[in-house]
Amino acid sequence: MNMKKITMLIMMISILVLSACGANKTPKESNEQAQQSDEKTYTVQHAMGSTDIKGTPERIVILTNEGAEALLAMGIQPVGAVQSPAQRVWYDHMDMTGTESVGVESEPSLEKIAALKPDLIIGNKMRHEAIYEQLSKIAPTVFAETLRGDWQENFKLYAKAVNQEDKGKEVLNAYNDRVETIKAELGDQTKKKISMVRFMAGDVRIYHKDSFSGVILDQLGFARADGQDVDDFAERGVTKERIPAMDGDVLFYFTYETGDNEATKLANDWIEDPLFKNLNVSKNGNVHQVDDIIWNTAGGVLAANLMLDDIEEYFLSK
Repeated sequence: MNMKKITMLIMMISILVLSACGANKTPKESNEQAQQSDEKTYTVQHAMGSTDIKGTPERIVILTNEGAEALLAMGIQPVGAVQSPAQRVWYDHMDMTGTESVGVESEPSLEKIAALKPDLIIGNKMRHEAIYEQLSKIAPTVFAETLRGDWQENFKLYAKAVNQEDKGKEVLNAYNDRVETIKAELGDQTKKKISMVRFMAGDVRIYHKDSFSGVILDQLGFARADGQDVDDFAERGVTKERIPAMDGDVLFYFTYETGDNEATKLANDWIEDPLFKNLNVSKNGNVHQVDDIIWNTAGGVLAANLMLDDIEEYFLSK
C-alpha cells in the first residue's frame, strides 16, 4: 500500500471516530451545548455606566414599584421586589404572587436580595446610588436615572436589561395606541385647562408637566392651568395664599396618606377654605379627587393604563 492510500485511510478512520463521539453524546451534554450557544453576552448602558449580562435573566430583583409594573406587563414575575414605602405592601393593581419582599423602595435589604441568588438586579440612581457597588457584587446591576417625568424611558431600559426589547415595544405600542384613540375621542375637551394638586402631611404641592400624571396629560393633548404649563416637577410648600394658582377648568387632587389621616385632614381643610371655594373650578363643580397611587406614586405602565381609565370615566362616560 502506498503512502497516499495510507493517508486517506487514516483520515477516514478519524472522521468515523469523531462522528461516533458526536452520536454518543448524552441529551444533557447536547442541551448544555445548545444553552451555551444561546447565552450570548449583551451590554446595557445605564445611569451608573455599563453592565454586561449573559443570556436572558430569569431571577430578577427589582427595586422600584414602576420597575415591577414594567416586568409584570412584559409577563415577567420578579423573584424579589420592594414594597410601598408608606404602606409596606404591594399595590392592589399588581399581582405579586410568588415574589419575595426585599424591603421597601427607600431601604432595600441587601441580605434578602443576596439570599434570592438573582442573575439581574434593577434599581434607580435617585433611590439607590449609595448601594450600587454592593448590589453589583451580588449580581449584574442596572440603574435607571430618575423616577420623574417620562416613565417610558425607564420602561425601555428595563426591557433591554431583561433581554425582552421586542416584548417591551409591544407593551408600549399598545399603550401609546390607546392614548391616541382616547385623544381623538376627547376632541375639543383637551382645550380644558387641567390643574393638579397633591396634599401630603405637612406639604401641599401644585404639580407641573414633568410629573407622572403631567406627562400623560400632555401626551393626551390637554391644556394646563395658568402657571402649571411648565416643564418641571412641582411647586412645593404651597401656602393658602397660592390657592388662586390652583384654578382651572378641571382640578384633580390626590392625597398621599401614610396611615395617620393627616394628609386627608389637610386636604379637607384646604378644600373647605373660603378662598378655595371661591375658585371658578370649585364653583363649577369640577374638583375631583383621584387615587394618589394611580396618578402619582406607583409610576408604571399598569398605573398609566389605570389613569387612562379615569380620564375616560371623567371626560367620555357622560
